[in-house]
Amino acid sequence: MAYDYGKNRSEHPEPIQAEVKGFLPEWLQGTLVRNGPGLFSVGETSYNHWFDGMALMHSFTIKHGEVTYRSKYLRGDTYNSNMQANRIVVSEMGTMAYPHPSKNIFSKVITFLNHTVPDFTDNCAGNIIKYGNDYYATSETNYIRKIDPVTLETQDKVDYQKYIAVNLVTSHPHYDKDGTTYNMGTSIADKGKTKYMIFKIPAVGKSGSAESPALKNVETICTLPCRSLLTPSYYHSFGMTENYFIFIEQPLKLDILKMATAYLRGVNWASCLKLHPEDETLIHLIDRKTKKEVGIKYYTGAMVVYHHVNAFEEDGHVVFDVIAYDDNSLYDVFYLNKLKQQDTSGSSKTFTKPKCKRFVLPLNDKGEVGEDLVKLKYTKASSVKEKEGKILCQPEVLTEGVELPRINYHYNGQKHRYVYLTVAEKAESTMITKLDVETKQRLDWTAENCLPSEPVFVPRPGATEEDDGVILTAVINSNPGESDYLLVLEGKSFKEVARVYVNVELHIDMHGYFIPQND
Repeated sequence: MAYDYGKNRSEHPEPIQAEVKGFLPEWLQGTLVRNGPGLFSVGETSYNHWFDGMALMHSFTIKHGEVTYRSKYLRGDTYNSNMQANRIVVSEMGTMAYPHPSKNIFSKVITFLNHTVPDFTDNCAGNIIKYGNDYYATSETNYIRKIDPVTLETQDKVDYQKYIAVNLVTSHPHYDKDGTTYNMGTSIADKGKTKYMIFKIPAVGKSGSAESPALKNVETICTLPCRSLLTPSYYHSFGMTENYFIFIEQPLKLDILKMATAYLRGVNWASCLKLHPEDETLIHLIDRKTKKEVGIKYYTGAMVVYHHVNAFEEDGHVVFDVIAYDDNSLYDVFYLNKLKQQDTSGSSKTFTKPKCKRFVLPLNDKGEVGEDLVKLKYTKASSVKEKEGKILCQPEVLTEGVELPRINYHYNGQKHRYVYLTVAEKAESTMITKLDVETKQRLDWTAENCLPSEPVFVPRPGATEEDDGVILTAVINSNPGESDYLLVLEGKSFKEVARVYVNVELHIDMHGYFIPQND
């Protein structure tokens, strides 16, 4: 089935009653808020890349067996400026915005200066995250937008740089059980240094107060020097266990000088992101107690990682799973002209098949040169000591062709058995799967002419088994006469328990967050 990625989607800000077919567990109470691009052309101008589209949030609120749906565009400065001008006037990663030809020279100079030292977009279309008691739409720039998760109203604009010196921040933080949030960002050429910063935001901050966002209480945990001042590594997520953080400094690098001149050269910022396959991928392990990197130097071959799955500690090792690619062809697939060519030609534009890889880092490097220091019997991953004292880590491939991993978050940082993923053979996914990382067996769900989104696991309150709960995924349904729906799968069997039909057109999105009713 063909999905029109470049089509502008309608918003539905008022709650719409959905039709439940099947059975919703009585304990399933809360709101699934999801986020992704939904508007791709303004006036006579259009975005080049699907990731650039303006953020369209949508939500499914489940209460006493009934479900309501709503959707709303994020009314950030980017959205408002574009609407007011009736053209795209704020640049995104894959689309450089230029002034209307009628603009005077002063306006053009201001636009040029804004792109030389970029003041990034607040089009936060990547995810929904929580800091303190507040929820935010986020991308990877220094701006996030506070939202009301019930009405999806856009609230305060928050600039990370007012609280911590970071230019880029991930949209995949980690959460402790006490509500503390951990995240990571890049500080570019600050006081002559480019560095990576891990920080935490305590579970405080008064909701509804623009003067007291939780970010006001941010604490820097540690900083790591970038291996090159003007070409920091791009990263989308990081790992965390009970005692460690895992940061992958991959050779997919942002060229800061090229970014500064991109506007003048007539190219987008994404063209300044380049993979250096001749370089190693450095794996940094940071001790959460000492707030310093451990003394062992781990590395592996060149790879591109967007999503960490989970990480845990066992018998003197740190084990972490990631979704890894051999190159960065994934980004290129989502240029809208390529997606349109794919639709008209019928051929499927593919990318390097992603692999779910398991790495194992020994916490003790005592051993002979050439010795595999991994002592865990259940994994084929290796970490071999080399002459210089470095550790060459080779992963075990758990499965292939999967993306957008989610787990039972109660097991974050702990040993897990199950991962829920989309099957990623081409741009749109037609299947989701439950992976047993111990047996490598998969349970799949698919339906004819249906495109499921990222599967979100919701644990049953009081559950003692890891897969005791349900999986929620929004499904695009192109079967004639049928509506799109929220699919509910039983966690253990991975079989349908309900379809929640909504009489509106859903859009393919990025990521989401389930907020239990008591939150």
